[in-house]
Amino acid sequence: MSAFKRYRDVGIVIVLLAVPFFFLRANMKRPENLNALDRVVLRISAPIEFAASSLARGISNVWESYVYLVDVKSDNERLAYDNARLREQVHRLEQKDVENRELRRLLQLRESLPGDQVSAQVVGKDFTEFFRVTRVVLDRGSRNIRPHMPVVSPDGVVGAVLRVAGDAVDVQLSVDAAFGIDVEDERTRARGFVRGTGDPTRYACKVENVDSRDEVEVGDLLVTSGKGKWFPKGLPVARVTKVLKREPGRDQEIEAAPTVNFSRLDAVLILATPPEGDEEPRSGASGGQSPASKNEKGPTARAPGATGAAGQK
Repeated sequence: MSAFKRYRDVGIVIVLLAVPFFFLRANMKRPENLNALDRVVLRISAPIEFAASSLARGISNVWESYVYLVDVKSDNERLAYDNARLREQVHRLEQKDVENRELRRLLQLRESLPGDQVSAQVVGKDFTEFFRVTRVVLDRGSRNIRPHMPVVSPDGVVGAVLRVAGDAVDVQLSVDAAFGIDVEDERTRARGFVRGTGDPTRYACKVENVDSRDEVEVGDLLVTSGKGKWFPKGLPVARVTKVLKREPGRDQEIEAAPTVNFSRLDAVLILATPPEGDEEPRSGASGGQSPASKNEKGPTARAPGATGAAGQK
């Protein structure tokens, strides 16, 4: 039996060596030189070669895909990290760009205003249940800052200093019911008096003392008249949103919205020096009144240096 096994093993080795030899020999010959045996070998080997080739390609593709996916996952994680880092950098740069634009606007406003100004940052805001700002607190306390001083921003009139407590300055907004200021229509020069409504649901003002003969339209910009030596002339205050004409002899009913967005207020200027050379306010106009406090005889008290009597025309 041992001799049989030995011969069997030898025969298997010879067959295993001969088969590839004949397969290789048949595949290397030119088609016109093939004999009958070569054709038989090619016919038998073709399916085997196809199956082996397909299997090899499949294994190769699976391996390459696995290696590729591993690399892709690593690359994706790296790219996701880089993307998040770049997004954060872009966001910071955008914020700095916005801050720089606002600071440039504030600087331009400061250069255009006469007298001394004190710049301050908004550090606190009081909100109503409707998310409307009702009170602004600044971070700049100074011996030179006193109640009734005007507070402005690049968008227009913010209000007036209400009180100074240490390093904090409370500001009464222009939409407060106790705030009032003499204005004129930028387009027609019609005079009026803007007073805040104190509405907790929206920022709104009413415009009083506008004669029925004066031309005022929706969209007109109301600016400070400069009367009363309180606010400098030409600062935006509000934009007209509603006009109700009255019969001759009665004032028009006008509503307006402030030009300042108090919810986005970040930096302001406090005007420490009152404007000079302003003429007296017109008779009956209360353009020199300060919105900062009340007394027993009227709703508002006069700002320092203000002239003119409050009342109806």
